[in-house]
Amino acid sequence: MRIAVCQTSPVLLDVQANLADVIEKIHAGREQGAEMVVFPELALTGYFVGHHYPKVALRMDSKEIRQIAEATRGTAAVVGFIEESLSMNFYNSALVAVDGELLFAYRKLNLPNYGVFEERKYFSSGKRVPVFRYGGYCFAVYVCNDLWHPSLPYLGVTQKADVFITVINSSKESMGEGFSNIESWETINTFYSRIFGIYNICANRVGSETFGECEPAGLSMEFPHQVPKTYRFWGGSEIINPYGQRIAKARLYEEDIVFGELSREILREKRVQLPYLRNDDPYFTHRELQRILFRKLTTPSPLKANYTCHRRDDHA
Repeated sequence: MRIAVCQTSPVLLDVQANLADVIEKIHAGREQGAEMVVFPELALTGYFVGHHYPKVALRMDSKEIRQIAEATRGTAAVVGFIEESLSMNFYNSALVAVDGELLFAYRKLNLPNYGVFEERKYFSSGKRVPVFRYGGYCFAVYVCNDLWHPSLPYLGVTQKADVFITVINSSKESMGEGFSNIESWETINTFYSRIFGIYNICANRVGSETFGECEPAGLSMEFPHQVPKTYRFWGGSEIINPYGQRIAKARLYEEDIVFGELSREILREKRVQLPYLRNDDPYFTHRELQRILFRKLTTPSPLKANYTCHRRDDHA
């Protein structure tokens, strides 16, 4: 299967301009033989949307979403956007459409709420880790911070995922000058591919945005930590094979499109040679979580001290 990763530079809050760019690139990817075209997190809106998020949110039955689905005839696409549910909750979501059909929107589960990240201030959290089958592969979709929580990738592989699709918005120095987002994401993508024996498709964006510039006048005076600062998104989108080898790597800080081939033979070869998950028992994991989270809150005796560590409150 041929995959295209489109490393775009979305215009902040301009859904129509970003939509036109996404649709054009879906068509271009299909013409170059791509059976799936992947775009970054929030590709239709940009990242620092602030209090304007309701203005750029789309419902699954909106004409814009239908246009994206229609554009996927003969291919498939994963596109990041802000989703508004029927009950008027808002989500940082990734749309999945295959051959003209809208399958679902994956909703980001772990919303960061520190530093320049204020997603929990605006968005609701997703409730599930769905997978979908296409072209002989099982895919699991994740949005950025979800991959920093190992339980979520594990839930994907317990559903027999062969491929992770990870859409992100990662900018330089957003975690502080002493932390390298580039190095960290390369490590994360390689780690999961090697341990789980899966392909990892990671789509990041490029361009610059100013944190706080979309906030109402005077808000930066009320909250000094929100003084506007410009962040540069670094790109570096990549496709990693089940051995942790990069088979495609996009340029840093520039718009780009890269292609990679998925191979069931390589998946099989890796799982035969290094069957890490052969004896994995999700029922055991479930039992241990039940024991840890729901055991009786009793004071352990000295003889049992080695087996009981914390009260339930410690896991809240």
